[in-house]
Amino acid sequence: MVDKIPPIIEIGGILVSSDLFTEYFCCDYEKCKGICCVEGDAGAPVTMEEIADIEEVLDTVWGDLSASAQSVIDKQGVAYTDKDGDLVTSIVRGKDCVFTCYDGDNCLCALEKAYRNDKTQFCKPISCALYPIREKKFSGGLIGLNYNRWAVCKDAVEKGKALHLPVYQFLKEPLIRRFGQEWYDELCEVATLFDTPKD
Repeated sequence: MVDKIPPIIEIGGILVSSDLFTEYFCCDYEKCKGICCVEGDAGAPVTMEEIADIEEVLDTVWGDLSASAQSVIDKQGVAYTDKDGDLVTSIVRGKDCVFTCYDGDNCLCALEKAYRNDKTQFCKPISCALYPIREKKFSGGLIGLNYNRWAVCKDAVEKGKALHLPVYQFLKEPLIRRFGQEWYDELCEVATLFDTPKD
């Protein structure tokens, strides 16, 4: 058992922030109502492959999108390059992701809704599935994983603490989707070397 966790740990060629082990998180949708799809000043990071996947299912989800979102997509497409030079999903009025749809006050992702209703094979961008983990690509192909703190997710932090659920465990499925089962198993092995997170 190691008493002190180094700030950055290399696991299978990926640089992992120790926050993934020490911070608690569990989305509390009943309280936040999916506000992460609405707040912010840019869309969700996407890859060229994901843009192609989104365009392929666009007709399927089109009817769930707002008229404003449809207009934005007609003008600039499903994604654009933000001020940092990253490809991100298009947004409406500087806030809502164009794939936001509503069930009363609850915000839903039209892409994920179609997927869960077995209408498509594409769920949503991996950046959305991995949140609050943010992936950063460095020169030479190196990848870093950081925990992103955001005030709108305060209820998720409290729920995670109540459940004693570290970030890396909460995001088991998307981490496996992104990096594979073997890598995630190694991540879990590294986690056992450290003391469990403290409240």
